[in-house]
Amino acid sequence: MASIFRPAAGCLRASLEQLPASRTILRQPNPRLCRHLHATTKAMASRRGPVGPPKTKDRGPASKEDTQTDFAAMNVLGNTPAPTTAIDACAHDGFALNSGLKIAGSGVMLVGGDAFNWKPWIREGRKEGTIGEGAMGDDDKGVSSVGGTLRNKKGQWEVAEHSWGLLDAVWPKPDLLILGTGPSIVPVSPETRKHISDLGIRLEVADTRNAASQFNLLATERGVQQVAAALIPIGWKEGTQ
Repeated sequence: MASIFRPAAGCLRASLEQLPASRTILRQPNPRLCRHLHATTKAMASRRGPVGPPKTKDRGPASKEDTQTDFAAMNVLGNTPAPTTAIDACAHDGFALNSGLKIAGSGVMLVGGDAFNWKPWIREGRKEGTIGEGAMGDDDKGVSSVGGTLRNKKGQWEVAEHSWGLLDAVWPKPDLLILGTGPSIVPVSPETRKHISDLGIRLEVADTRNAASQFNLLATERGVQQVAAALIPIGWKEGTQ
């Protein structure tokens, strides 16, 4: 009778816990830790397009077509006549207008297609031609000595309200007033700005040369009824009498 061999329970448990030394455990790679290597060669990359700037700027022979763009013909205001009150020249003590009118010894206010002598430096209570604070004299200095006071103690451009009497009376009022403050641009005082704003007029400030250029352009484009100008001569000298 054959005998049946039964291993002890301890030996069976030990044999189940032991793993072969040559056994290898395979793991799936983590896609986040993978490195992607591009195998594209330089020759293949060069086929996609130029790597650097072009070697030449030659665009071929000049075009002989008659359809080339004439930028001078694109000026939409080229056939629009300039207003008669357009400023042709800014003189030392006055202005020359497109109508042939010349103004000397005075500023100019251009409103509604008309030109007016404008001397805001003459203060209230003084007569034109007298020597005094903010006036031009008619003695040995002559009217060519353009000078006076147009700035307040803070250095801001400020004139009396009666200097804008023409704008108070005119109707309809212009939409925009271009103010030329003389040879250089000067900040306008809040009081003067408020007075012009209360008239329903917007204010644009520049030196007289640039103000004249802006008036010529805007008056041609929008009309003299919409745009007005008040210009001080470019020879203005602050504080001289």
